Amino acid sequence: MNSSRRKIRYAVAGAGNIAQVAVLPAFAHARENSELVALISGDAEKRRALSKRYGLDFSGDYDDLESILERAEVDALYIATPNTEHKELAIRAAEKSVHVLCEKPLAPTVEDCEQMANACRANDVKLMVAYRLHFEEANLRALDIARSGKLGKPMLFSSFFSHVVREGDIRRNPELAGGASYDLGIYCINAARTLFEAELISVFATTIQKDDTDDTVTALLTFPNNRLAMFTASNSVAGVSSYRIGGADGTLRAEPAYEHAEGNDLYLTIDDDTKHEHFRKRDQFAPELVYFSKCLLDDTEPEPSAEEGLCDVRVIEAILESAKSKRPVDLPPHQRKRRARASQEIHKPPVAKPKTVKAPSPSQG
Repeated sequence: MNSSRRKIRYAVAGAGNIAQVAVLPAFAHARENSELVALISGDAEKRRALSKRYGLDFSGDYDDLESILERAEVDALYIATPNTEHKELAIRAAEKSVHVLCEKPLAPTVEDCEQMANACRANDVKLMVAYRLHFEEANLRALDIARSGKLGKPMLFSSFFSHVVREGDIRRNPELAGGASYDLGIYCINAARTLFEAELISVFATTIQKDDTDDTVTALLTFPNNRLAMFTASNSVAGVSSYRIGGADGTLRAEPAYEHAEGNDLYLTIDDDTKHEHFRKRDQFAPELVYFSKCLLDDTEPEPSAEEGLCDVRVIEAILESAKSKRPVDLPPHQRKRRARASQEIHKPPVAKPKTVKAPSPSQG
């Protein structure tokens, strides 16, 4: 990368729904240091239509990845493909000395996460996981409240996250690492880990299977110092997006909690007095681009890092193992020195929902 360049040049791999409604439009709000220059997709019709819409001179199939990265002088690859494709694309990018910003989950397995991180490290490129809520005001405000002592010591966390996924969507495809744990449960896990500022020591879970995926999952997560978290995530239940955390002195509820297409709300209850704070809808993807580009330009390590992504995936692996064995699963001790912080908040205005090209919403209706 040319260190004197003021903007990071990005290619986006994947042209599914999330890429079209959120990632590609976000570059308009990240133009201070980020520029979209190339698109990688296996669908020629998508490539033609989206390249025209965004004025791109470079696009191609996945087989063309290395050539496009080189010809377009790409600095960073944003990976927005099905989960099982993350590792291969990240390693191929790293081997071309291209930095990687990867959608969550980082990969389907801990081993895959480690291979991605090792490849990026070996090629001296940076790897960040696209946890958009680590830059969103409501989520960071909740973290501040949990840290402030207003609730007492946070001891319990519960969450419910659901939507009804249409038939044929990749979230129902086991060969692409579909299922509720990877799709929705990862938000609940990450919220619990972030708000408790701790790593799990055991998991006990049960699932309802559909299409050979964990269509609905309920998990009990045990943290050190007698703290408990529980969540239910489902790909077959009408939309809910909420969590609650509590200590001896109060509770905090977020609802909606995890959405990017609407505003979020917090409800803080102390001594039976509830205060409500509303956070308007905003672009949650442009802040990721702005932050990652700044890390590249300043040569600083991004957070959420590959380790943050791995910490969630190791929990998902334990959840799926527990559901299969019908037994609790212990996790080896792990310490995270870095966490999300309030200073990461970046406010960008909302984007108008664009017309998609062969990329229907994952949800029915």
